[in-house]
Amino acid sequence: MFKVGEALVGEEPNVAHIDLVIGKKNGPAGKSFLNGMTNPTQGHTPLLGVIRPNLPTKPSTLIVPKVTVQDMEDSEKVFGPAQMAISRAIADSMEEGIIDEEKAEEYVVIVSVFIHPQAEDYQKIYRYNYGATKLALKRAIQEFPESDTVLEEKDKGGHPVMGSRLTKLFDPPYLQVALDIPDLDHVKNVISSIPKNDHIIYEVGTPLVKKYGVGVVEELRKVKEDAFIVVDLKTLDTGNLEARMVSDAGGDGVVISGLAPNSTIEKSIEEAEKTGIYSIVDTLNVDKPLELIEDLDQKPKVVELHRAIDVEGEEEHGWQNIESIKKQLDPDGLVAVAGGIRSHNIRNALKSGADLLVVGRAITNAKDPQGAVREFIEQMEKPDVDQFRVKTDF
Repeated sequence: MFKVGEALVGEEPNVAHIDLVIGKKNGPAGKSFLNGMTNPTQGHTPLLGVIRPNLPTKPSTLIVPKVTVQDMEDSEKVFGPAQMAISRAIADSMEEGIIDEEKAEEYVVIVSVFIHPQAEDYQKIYRYNYGATKLALKRAIQEFPESDTVLEEKDKGGHPVMGSRLTKLFDPPYLQVALDIPDLDHVKNVISSIPKNDHIIYEVGTPLVKKYGVGVVEELRKVKEDAFIVVDLKTLDTGNLEARMVSDAGGDGVVISGLAPNSTIEKSIEEAEKTGIYSIVDTLNVDKPLELIEDLDQKPKVVELHRAIDVEGEEEHGWQNIESIKKQLDPDGLVAVAGGIRSHNIRNALKSGADLLVVGRAITNAKDPQGAVREFIEQMEKPDVDQFRVKTDF
């Protein structure tokens, strides 16, 4: 047996984060246990789990500090409340039947423990590490999480350090706010007024990126750190280079012109895949978008059906091909619609199958950008993902 568990309990600075492995003594877990005891590392010396001196816990447990132990004050936290909490949690788990008492001598447990350098409340250190160890061990034995749970939860909630960073558009529709005005101060004011919502993403419009370069992404992140940001380069040549530029600047997606040669489009798509960002093919001025996508060997993540600003009063939206285009894409492929999207026609776009609604001037030139955004969001009827999920609740 070789099983892995993890749990986070409590709040900083006394938070407990436990990673553990449980396995048989005659297997890889046993070898790691022995290696840890006989090859200590300065600042990360493993210690045997004891409930109190002369009473080691069962199954035998090795505790490994994640954070470098600098002095005696750090040592006391590990050898005191953390060691006692972990050891008792292991023994209590055996008493409660999580571990088979008759087989306890066959197993070893290796526990990697995080003790914050600023932790100072010994009672909280004890309680948090006790709870986290029991939870991590139970999860290990139950082989939690199942693959289905991982797939369901991976794009929800937030990381305690990184927050709710959106990297995958997994739950359409989304409102894509196109920041086309080449005035950085104005753009910052607009996005700072827009409420946080998992179904709002941002586009660095072509005029804005032409004026400030791809480095403008970093400027926008100073205002919206966790935002999903697409950069509309309308790439026509050197596709792999421009996709890499967007990735290096911290963008989440690159827009490629559908008028570019197929080789350029496909190089952009390949580079976007390599760097983990979205590839968006903009069909602005493309006569037959469906044929374009059919001809590509490499399919983009998103196809944008784009009506030009200059002809908004002359041409109808090309939404009739959305379902046909989606059939050409991968199962998670999306279709965006842009040009003349307003609150009065948003439902028609959604009924036609649109996944991303690209809206620029109706928001960025509005007297009340926040109110304009809320009006679109209400029309989308899409509830926000719960970002305040209890850490242990699944």
